Amino acid sequence: MHFDRRLLKLLSGSKPAFAMTILFGFLGALCVIGQAQILSTIIHRVFLEKQSLASVFHFLGYFAGLSGLLFVLRWFGTNRATEVSATIMMQLRKGLSAHLTRLGPNYLKNERSGELNTTLIAGIEKIDAYFSQFLPQLFLAVLIPLTILVFIFPADVLSGFVFLLTAPLIPIFIVLIGSTAARLNDKQWQTLSRMSAHFLDVLQGLTTLKLFGRSTEQIKTISEISRDFRHATMDVLKIAFLSALVLEIVATIGIALIAVEIGLRLLHDKIAFEQAMFILIVAPEFFAPVRQLGARYHAGMEGVAAARRIFAVFDSPLPEIPNNPSLHLKNTNSILRFEHVSYTYKPDNRCALSDISLELQPGTITALVGKSGAGKTTLSHLLLQFLYPENGAIFFGDTNLQDIDAQNWRDQIAWVPQNPYLFNRTIADNIRLSNPAASDKLVREAAGQAHIHEFIEKLPEGYETQIGERGARLSGGQAQRLALARAFLKDAPILILDEPTANMDPRLERQMLDSMQHLMAGRTVLIIAHRLNTVRFADQVVVLSAGRIAEIGTHRSLLNKNGPYAELIRAAEVAA
Repeated sequence: MHFDRRLLKLLSGSKPAFAMTILFGFLGALCVIGQAQILSTIIHRVFLEKQSLASVFHFLGYFAGLSGLLFVLRWFGTNRATEVSATIMMQLRKGLSAHLTRLGPNYLKNERSGELNTTLIAGIEKIDAYFSQFLPQLFLAVLIPLTILVFIFPADVLSGFVFLLTAPLIPIFIVLIGSTAARLNDKQWQTLSRMSAHFLDVLQGLTTLKLFGRSTEQIKTISEISRDFRHATMDVLKIAFLSALVLEIVATIGIALIAVEIGLRLLHDKIAFEQAMFILIVAPEFFAPVRQLGARYHAGMEGVAAARRIFAVFDSPLPEIPNNPSLHLKNTNSILRFEHVSYTYKPDNRCALSDISLELQPGTITALVGKSGAGKTTLSHLLLQFLYPENGAIFFGDTNLQDIDAQNWRDQIAWVPQNPYLFNRTIADNIRLSNPAASDKLVREAAGQAHIHEFIEKLPEGYETQIGERGARLSGGQAQRLALARAFLKDAPILILDEPTANMDPRLERQMLDSMQHLMAGRTVLIIAHRLNTVRFADQVVVLSAGRIAEIGTHRSLLNKNGPYAELIRAAEVAA
C-alpha cells in the first residue's frame, strides 16, 4: 500500500466530501450483501422448496430496489471522488502559481520551461487518478472485506477463516511489487519531463537550428528520447499487466478454494444450502475491492511520481525576506538610497554586487552602465524586490524597502525590460497589463506616446489584433514600443528602463528618445544602458565594474576624467 503523507495533507479541505465517497462505497457494499442474501433465499425457496415465483415476488422487488440504490450510491460516490480530485488539483494549480510568483524570475533561470510546464499541467492531471480512484479504493479495499466477514462468520465460521487466510495474499503481492512499480513510474515521469523540455527547446530554437543546419541532429535526439520514453512506458505496462494477471489468479484461487470447501461440505450435509449459496455469491464481492485496488494501483503510483516533482517545486526556498513587509507608501516622492548593498548568487557563491552606496534623487535620471556581468540587472532586480540584499539595505526616504509591502512598492514602478514579455492576447490587452482599468482612449494615447499607434491602426483588426505567443507577430522594435506604451499607461513615479531603444533603427531611436524625455519628466528614473547614446541626458552616470561602483558623475565630467566610462564610450564608438 502507498500512503503519501504530503498528498494526504491535501485532503484537509475536502475531508467531508472524501468521507462521503467512502460512505457511499460502504453503503454500496451493504447493498451487494443484501442482494446476495435475497438471491440465495430466492434460489433456496424456488429450487429446493419448490415454492412458486409468486411467493418470492416481493423478494424480487427488494432485489430490484437494492440494484437501483446501488446504482445511485455508486454514481454519487464517483461524483464525490471526482469533486475531491478536482478541488485538490485546483488548489495545487493556485498554490504552484502563487509559489512560483513568490520565487520570482531568478528561479526560472535554473529551470527548463518545458519540464516545468509538464509538471504544472500533466503532473497535476496525473494526481487526479490518485484521489479519484486509488485512494478511495484503498480505504474500501480494507473496509468492504471486513464488513463482508462480519456477515460471513455468523453464517459459517469455517468459510470465514478461509476468507481470512486467502484475503491477505493480494495486498502482500501489491506491497512486494510496490517498490518496483514506484521506481518504474518515477523513471517514466522523468523521461516524459525531459522529452517535453527538449521538444520546447527545439520549437523555440527552430530558426537557429535551420540556420546552422542542425535540425537533423535534433530529430535524432528527439527520436532517442522518444525511444527512451517508449521503453519506460512499456516497462510500466509490463509490470502493470503482470501484476493484474497475478492478482486475478490469486483472487480466482481464493474463490475456488471457497467453492471447493463449500461444495464438499454440501455433499456431506455439513452446511445448509441457503448459507452455502450466500457465501458463494458474496465470495467474488469479497475479493473485488482488493482486485480493483490492484488495477488502480499503477494509476495511483503515476500520481505519486508526478507529486514528487510538484513538491520539489514547493520545496524550493523562497527569497529570504528579513522583515514582514506590511507598510503601504503614502509619500511617493522620496530619495531612493542604496547603503552598502551586496548580493551573492547561490549556490555558486558568485558575488554580483559588493558594497553599493548610491542615491537616486526624485525627478532625476540615473544611468547605470558597465560591461556585461557588471551587476546592472542584479541592481535593478534588487530595486524591484525580485531579490533582497544580502548585506546593507535600500531605503525609500527613511523607510527600508523590506518594510514595504512588495506589491505596493512595485505599483510605484514602471519597468521596461530589455526583452519584454508579450502574452498571446490582443495588443490592447498587452498594453493594458500595466493598468487593467484603463479606457480605450488612454490605451491609444499611451500607444501614441510610444510611437506605435500608427502601426497598430494599419493592422486589419487594430488594437484587437492577436500578437501570438511571446509577440511572435511583432518585430523586436515593435515589442519594445509596446512595453514603453505600458510604462506610459501606468504613469508610475519611478521608472526603470533596461535599454529602451534596443532593436530600433536610428530614426525611430531619435523619436523614442524624444518621447522618453516626456515620459521621464518629473519621475525618478533608472536607465540600464548598453547603448551609451541613451545616457547623455542623464543627471548622473553610475559605472559598475565587477559588481562595484567604479565611478559616478555626469556624462561630461566622466569623459573628462578619462576613466572606465571614457573607455566604454571609446569602445562603443569603435564598435559603431
